[in-house]
Amino acid sequence: MSSRALDYESLNENVKKAQYAVRGELYLRASELQKEGKKIIFTNVGNPHALGQKPLTFPRQVVALCQAPFLLDDPNVGFLFPADVIARAKHYLSLTSGGLGAYSDSRGIPGVRKEVAEFIERRDGYPSDPELIYLTDGASKGVMQILNTIIRGSSDGILVPVPQYPLYSAAITLNGGTLVPYYLEESANWGLDVNNLRDANREARSKGITVRAMVIINPGNPTGQCLSVTNLKELILFCVQQNLVLMADEVYQQNIYQNERPFVSARKVLLDMGPPISKALQLVSFHTVSKGYWGECGQRGGYFEMINIPPESVDEIYKVSSVSLSPNVPGQIFMGLMVNPPKPGDISYLKFKQESEGVLESLKRRARIMTDGFNSCRNIVCNFTEGAMYSFPQIRLPPKAIEAANKAGKHPDVFYCLKLLEATGISTVPGSGFGQKEGVFHLRTTILPAEEEMPAIMESFKKFNDEFMEQYDDHRGYSRL
Repeated sequence: MSSRALDYESLNENVKKAQYAVRGELYLRASELQKEGKKIIFTNVGNPHALGQKPLTFPRQVVALCQAPFLLDDPNVGFLFPADVIARAKHYLSLTSGGLGAYSDSRGIPGVRKEVAEFIERRDGYPSDPELIYLTDGASKGVMQILNTIIRGSSDGILVPVPQYPLYSAAITLNGGTLVPYYLEESANWGLDVNNLRDANREARSKGITVRAMVIINPGNPTGQCLSVTNLKELILFCVQQNLVLMADEVYQQNIYQNERPFVSARKVLLDMGPPISKALQLVSFHTVSKGYWGECGQRGGYFEMINIPPESVDEIYKVSSVSLSPNVPGQIFMGLMVNPPKPGDISYLKFKQESEGVLESLKRRARIMTDGFNSCRNIVCNFTEGAMYSFPQIRLPPKAIEAANKAGKHPDVFYCLKLLEATGISTVPGSGFGQKEGVFHLRTTILPAEEEMPAIMESFKKFNDEFMEQYDDHRGYSRL
């Protein structure tokens, strides 16, 4: 019998080559252990509500009324919902063509895109055009759409920071392109050295690869660093000089845990630089409701904004968006609420402020607990999580452990993370899933477990790590570079 289209050997090779470590071998093993009754702490994915973060009251109330608009006609609605919640629900329903069950414009609801544009202007100090803002089902869909638009074939390359979020490697592979890695400097708190960019670009071009775009993740995932204004200026100039599109993944811009390096958008730095630079760079920026103090991952709300993209290209991007008819409408409402939250004087403002600040302050404390916990462990070093919601400690594996991993047919950091999972129930992601320098090993974990549980989790980790190192330590040195 001849091979059928969906038999494995007949599948699209790009599908088979794509990898996504966040839901890879470790996650699948953790799910098996959970079914067997073992308690699993899923720190492998930035999924705040799954780890106990409570949803913010105001947006959930507004969307509840939008989902069940008949409640607005109930004479008791004013006893159940604050007046500003009722007013906002009526506002969003008036923007739709038939409530949350109706398709919207393929770019998203115009009134919500206007709210996003006003948010961007408040943040950066420069006007934003709602016609160049597209609402998407989470930032990931926007990233995938832009990569699909840019990549023409295997000779097209995309510069991606390493360690990187594996969305980028997977999407580039699916679209048939080539990932061009540029390495962040762990010894400089995962800083960006523009010389690494130049070297990566030069090497790719020497292999016949046409580098078309550059990705930045700011704050970093999995590395947690915040890019400085100086860094952003350097990479903007580099992109202009090399004629690259800059893709700015800024989904963690609310997650900042220090004051020395606040989040500054690539867009603001670009426009501050003025002409001719500000007119030369093609920039696409991404944001989401999944991160920050919202953590509404399951709502799938996101957007991208385009700068200096020709109208004919925007038309093509619109055409592709139209194929999917409409981004999900509840996610669009959440985006509108995120960029236009309650203001001082609104009935819901104080509660919203208390809830949102409470989440961020707790995340800041958890970032410190986790960093200090890792750095107290034998053969582990960890930079402080300046932003985002992850720690990315380096594991200094003894040669005996590396040999045991090779014998088991596992990458050394996968071997370590599997042992950690089996012993403690802590589900992490090996650093090899994000990319790392040869001979250096890491793991990524979120800082999202409940604050009151964090000390016990770190104590469990430390106990495992000390026993692991004792078992495999033969005093021949370690993997760390």
